[in-house]
Amino acid sequence: MVAMSDAGSEEFDDDQGNLGEYDGERNEAGERHGVGKAVLPNGDTYQGLYENGKRSGQGTYRFKNGARYVGEYDMNKKHGQGTFYYPDGSRYEGSWVEDQRQGHGVYTYANGDIYDGDWLHHQRHGQGVYTYHDTGSRYVGTWVTGKMESAGEFIHLNHKYQGNFVNNNPSGPGKYVFDIGCEQHGEFTQVDQDGADGEDDDPISATVLKWRPTSITSLTRMTPAKDQKKPPSPDPGKGPEGKEKQEEEEKLKVEATVTEGQALTEEQTGRTKTPTTPEPETQKPPEPEDKED
Repeated sequence: MVAMSDAGSEEFDDDQGNLGEYDGERNEAGERHGVGKAVLPNGDTYQGLYENGKRSGQGTYRFKNGARYVGEYDMNKKHGQGTFYYPDGSRYEGSWVEDQRQGHGVYTYANGDIYDGDWLHHQRHGQGVYTYHDTGSRYVGTWVTGKMESAGEFIHLNHKYQGNFVNNNPSGPGKYVFDIGCEQHGEFTQVDQDGADGEDDDPISATVLKWRPTSITSLTRMTPAKDQKKPPSPDPGKGPEGKEKQEEEEKLKVEATVTEGQALTEEQTGRTKTPTTPEPETQKPPEPEDKED
């Protein structure tokens, strides 16, 4: 996944005495009130509704770095429903509470990945679905402060993994469910693995995920209805031996599919260790107050 930058505009210095320009309606006290347009000293612009000198209601705020917010305001803060377009082409559309992504929202990343779900304090938090653009795989489940936690499932093209997640990784008991009609039960554990030598010839230890399978459950075949004709009896010469051969072929097919599915899930979960949503508040585009002129 590609990291995203949403650095905001520079804040102007109040001490310079430059209050910006305003063209619009005012109330009896001379405050900005109603529909108006402001050009801030740092180059940002706002066009929309004001109430008693504050941005309040529907409006559009354009940052000089190319970012743009279109939505609701309350007391100069993004509050309600709105869409933020970031300079790198990504965007967030959904609920805002006091300048932070909070509630339900959809974030479309610059690389095409999409998160659709709950937010709290600018982070993915609650129930949500993250879809990977390059593979079509999806994580559906619980998020805590921006990371996959608790119950969830990874859904791939022809199989899915169901289980618990800790810090973006599958952990503990779980199972792979395959479209060919089988399930593999097992457990994900963390294993220390020695890597290349570091300084002073000390070995570097890394922790990797290890899937430990316990059992495979095959598809339960349906029983033919009574009014259906019975299939022709197999060739006596191919009876037991033919059945054993068929079962062996099915077993090999299941094992190959399980191995492929396990590798894909581990690869996908490994790519989620560093989520790319710009969570830190320090990266949030600040909006300097457009003071009265």
